[in-house]
Amino acid sequence: MVASIALPRLMRVGAGASRLLPEVLGQLGLSRPFVVTDPYLAGSGRTDTLLERLTKAGARATIFSETVPDPTVASVEAALAALRAGDFDCVVGFGGGSPMDTAKAVAVLARHGGHMRDYKAPRQQDEPGLPIVAIPTTAGTGSEATRFTIVTDEASDEKMLCIGLAYLPVAALVDYELTLTKPKRLTADTGIDALTHAIEAYVSRKSNLFSDGLALQAMGLIAPNLRRVWTDPGDRAARESMMLGATQAGIAFSNASVALVHGMSRPIGAHFHVAHGLSNAMLLPAVTAFSAPAAIDRYAACARAMKIAGPDTDDRSAVSALVAELEALNDDLDVPGPQEYGIDPARWEALLPTMAAQALASGSPANNPVEPSADEIVALYRRVWAG
Repeated sequence: MVASIALPRLMRVGAGASRLLPEVLGQLGLSRPFVVTDPYLAGSGRTDTLLERLTKAGARATIFSETVPDPTVASVEAALAALRAGDFDCVVGFGGGSPMDTAKAVAVLARHGGHMRDYKAPRQQDEPGLPIVAIPTTAGTGSEATRFTIVTDEASDEKMLCIGLAYLPVAALVDYELTLTKPKRLTADTGIDALTHAIEAYVSRKSNLFSDGLALQAMGLIAPNLRRVWTDPGDRAARESMMLGATQAGIAFSNASVALVHGMSRPIGAHFHVAHGLSNAMLLPAVTAFSAPAAIDRYAACARAMKIAGPDTDDRSAVSALVAELEALNDDLDVPGPQEYGIDPARWEALLPTMAAQALASGSPANNPVEPSADEIVALYRRVWAG
């Protein structure tokens, strides 16, 4: 089987990489960036610094900072209206997953028109939109290196997965120094998101030798450092490992696809407004325990990459250690279950058939080692609720 691999054309990785934006735009022949960010980064002064640097280099940039967590159709359309009011030759996503996902959506709509619902999976949008440059400020989504974006249709409470080369940034500037001031909750949620990307990429039915190496490396970087950055946000070495691991995990799942955890996670986020990484964390131990019997060797390799099982540990013991570690990690990082989070039990139960249908419709569960039925997904949601 021939693996289909897609990567950003340029990547700059390391301390201070974000300061190279003017140089990278120049290399790409771009000079009129529409910079998409969020209110927090705009208020912190970081976007002002970015704008000053671009202006000094002769670029004509405009900042759009009104993105929202888990981008909605309405928030994307607001950004698109601002872009169409000017003359821009590229879109820069500066922030966590939400600004980067918004930037990707806007870049495609600006060139091809239509509505976000027109682009949801299984449609593949490979014809490029405006060039996208991504600067992540969280170590989690990996969106700086993926061919996906996710936008919530607020009319139906559906998180729409959009797929294609059009969403793949042409350049990514991966600067771990931007993560040094991240709050603890965001550090935990984005970190578990990245770990989930790596694990799901490795066990995915679409995994390949290229993605496998990156997924295993990502697990080796993330697993020993996630508790460190939770405990000491200023631990530079741990932050650097987390940032690189998140990007490697993003490349891995972009070229191998995610699986059941993500398929089940998106409806939780859409219906109950739970942060994406947090909903992944709620699901990861239970879904791993459900899926592992169909890919014991693969999950055992994850345990070994995470250094929670030795090279001589038998596969079944390694998988048991993996599930136990994922449960312990949630405990250590104060991850609440759906009930503890405050979700209404009656609404949760009533929405289970809809959430299961939406999970299956996304296509992600089909990549899982065990392809679940709707009833099995409902049972898993109930198991996660029970804790």
